Order: sequence, then C-alpha cells, then structure tokens
Amino acid sequence: MLTALLKTMRPRQWTKNAFVFFALVFDKQLFHPVAFGRTLAGFALFCIVSSVVYIVNDISDIEADRQHPKKKKRPLPSGQLPVGVAWAGAIGLTALALPLGYWLAPDFAVVLVVYLVMNLAYSKWLKHIPIVDVFILAAGFVLRVQGGVVLIVVERFSPWLYVVTTLGSLYLGFGKRRAELNLLADGAGSHRKVLEGYSIPLLDQYISIISAATIVSYSFYTFSAVNLPANHSMMLTIPFFVYIIFRYLYLVQMTNQTGAPEEVLLTDRPVQLALVLMGLTVMAAFYLQ
Repeated sequence: MLTALLKTMRPRQWTKNAFVFFALVFDKQLFHPVAFGRTLAGFALFCIVSSVVYIVNDISDIEADRQHPKKKKRPLPSGQLPVGVAWAGAIGLTALALPLGYWLAPDFAVVLVVYLVMNLAYSKWLKHIPIVDVFILAAGFVLRVQGGVVLIVVERFSPWLYVVTTLGSLYLGFGKRRAELNLLADGAGSHRKVLEGYSIPLLDQYISIISAATIVSYSFYTFSAVNLPANHSMMLTIPFFVYIIFRYLYLVQMTNQTGAPEEVLLTDRPVQLALVLMGLTVMAAFYLQ
C-alpha cells in the first residue's frame, strides 16, 4: 500500500520542481553552500506539496481514469490504493510540508499555500475550462521559480526568466493537450472534459504562436538582461534552447510516444543531451569568468 501511495505521488514528475533552482543558478549562487541548502530544501518541500496535488487530482478523476487506456492502471482507479488511505496521505503530507516551509522562509510558505490552493481549485473546477487549464499549469511553474527567488537573497536574477518560464510552460501545456487529443481521438471528451474545447488545428495555432514567442523572449534575455556576462556568451545557449523546443514539437506531432514533459526529460536522449549541453554552456558563461 505504501508503494501504491508513493506511485500516486508521481516521483517521475518531481523533475518539474527543478524550476526552484533557477534563481540559484542564474543569480550565480550555485556554489554558495547556504543558498544551495535552502534551495534544495525548498525543492524537497515542493515535491511533497506537488505530490499532494497529484493525490487529490487522482481522487477527483478516479472514475474518468478508469476509462482511460493508460491512467486506469494507476493505483487509485485500479483499486490498489484505497481512497481513504490516499486522503490520509494527502492530509499528512500537507501537515508536514507547510510548517517546514514557514520555518524555512515565511514567504516561501505563502508560495506553497498559493500553489496548493490554486491546484486544488484546478483539480475541482479549473481543469474543465479550456485555455484556463493550461494557464494554471503554467502558473505552477512560475510559482516554482518564485519559490526559489524568495529562498535566497537575489542580486542578478532577471525578470525576463519569469516571461520565458510562463511562455515555455504554456508551450509544453498546449503540446501535452495536443498529444492527449491525438491519443484519445473521438473519445477524448469522455476521458478529459476540457478536451472538448480543443481541436488539433486550434492547438497547432496556439503552439506556433507560443513557441515563437518563447524563442524570442529567451533570445532577448540572453543579451538584454543587465545581470548577464558582458561578452554576451549566454547567447551561445540559444541553439540548444531552440532545438529543445523543436524536438518536443516533433515528438508531439510526429510520434505517439509522449505528451508529458517529464516523460521527454526522462526518456528522450536527444532532449537530455541538449539539456546537458545547454546547462554546461550556462555554467561556463556564468561561472568561468
């Protein structure tokens, strides 16, 4: 039963919480022990709170998930995890995470509460509203970045990264909706009500607009943010960033293997290689001067 609860917490999706480290990396504090420790603790607490959201979301969607070709195998819809145990786990994890978040930093606890309340509202109501559902998912990534900002004393973090995070997460969200629509075909609405408000041509338009805006915004960040190296070496990361955008779009539109960003990160070798090379380039630009 504990294994089923852990699976419902979706450890594979904890990779999303790495956005908490943005402030640490882009403020050149990665090798500052205190700042790194506080950010690592914040990452762990975000993993706990996001797991609460996943548990509640699975409880809310249990009947619909039983009709889904993949989600029916999850612990709750398959009957491996009783609903009462899932509720107990969600309440216990919340009671653990929020006080620790306040102890770490009161402002960070506020970020956790806003994230939790917003996503509980998403699980109950907002996930059924087209466009709003994806904006809520994007807001979750922005809150992760904000959580990292309030944990340390930032001096060089650029507001441009909030713009890039917002647009990039919208891009991933609409891409995921497209993959779901393609996978479920005519029965999409019965599995996820919000998919009735989308069509593949409409999502392709959204993705085209947002992918272009994301690339432009990141490019502007690499040479216009006042806190970057004077030699504009951050511009060397642009090709890797563009490749990741294009690769994800290729996977969504040309294959049926994925639609979830965390699956891309954990399974697609070209994306992993591009992320590693981009990360090394960022490190070289910021820390080897």
